[in-house]
Amino acid sequence: MKIGLRVDVDTLRGTRLGVPGLCRLLGRRGIRASFFFSVGPDNMGRHVRRLFRPAFLVKMLRTRAAGLYGWDILLMGTVFPGPIISERAGGHIRMTADAGHEIGLHAWDHHEWQTRIDRMTPREIGRTLRRGVDRLTVLVGRPPTCSAAPGWRCTDAVLVEKERFPFEYNSDCRGESIFHPVAGGRILNQAQIPVTLPTYVEVVGRDGVSDLNYNDYLFSCLRPGRLNVLTIHAEVEGIVRRRLFESFLERGLSSGVTFVPLGCLLGRSSSAGTSAVVPKDFPGREGWISCQAKKTL
Repeated sequence: MKIGLRVDVDTLRGTRLGVPGLCRLLGRRGIRASFFFSVGPDNMGRHVRRLFRPAFLVKMLRTRAAGLYGWDILLMGTVFPGPIISERAGGHIRMTADAGHEIGLHAWDHHEWQTRIDRMTPREIGRTLRRGVDRLTVLVGRPPTCSAAPGWRCTDAVLVEKERFPFEYNSDCRGESIFHPVAGGRILNQAQIPVTLPTYVEVVGRDGVSDLNYNDYLFSCLRPGRLNVLTIHAEVEGIVRRRLFESFLERGLSSGVTFVPLGCLLGRSSSAGTSAVVPKDFPGREGWISCQAKKTL
């Protein structure tokens, strides 16, 4: 069984502390993954305004966010403008590329994308994608080969704008199979590799799932013979839950699982169908996210 391993890096803390730890952890086992970097301002602390939304407050309490993420993340960009991640931690991004991992764009400004993407014009979307792509290109010496929308928030306008960039694939939604999205009245060239497995913050604290049985739950979600894509976060599995993730890796390797970058799954796209990408509510998350439509086109 193959598991596509996707690492989202949202913050300066995740880049500085989580990424090196994950690179060492994966390197000792000969595992390569897909790292998606946020490279612009770290304004993640501005999400604190969402505490006025009951669903977001429940999520913060359920995951014990202060201990999970750290107060520096929860306050970043609230009093002063957030630091530019790629200026403060560009060496860590280069180190990840030099270690042979697949490098993709997550965002220029993760917070802005997650809170405004459904209101951005195509020109604004193109501009923020260009800033992120250009910065990553300078850092690693080549353009990123893929991208992944923050918070799985993607619109048809985003899909169309991404076609202007040399991405081999995108991972912008949740779903069940690799597909080519339909947007703007046409089938797009860039394949989508959706995330199929739940994330830590979506399930811990719900329905009896805790750190004690999280890995058991995650393994119960694996589907032999089907697409299996897992997202971990540098801020979570790369720092405070690194041992939990290490146990997951060891259990997987001992049972014959192969962990691969998402790009290695593209061989499945030769028979990929087409589908729309639609907004939906999703268990364990606050607000809408993008999902592969159940009915293929």
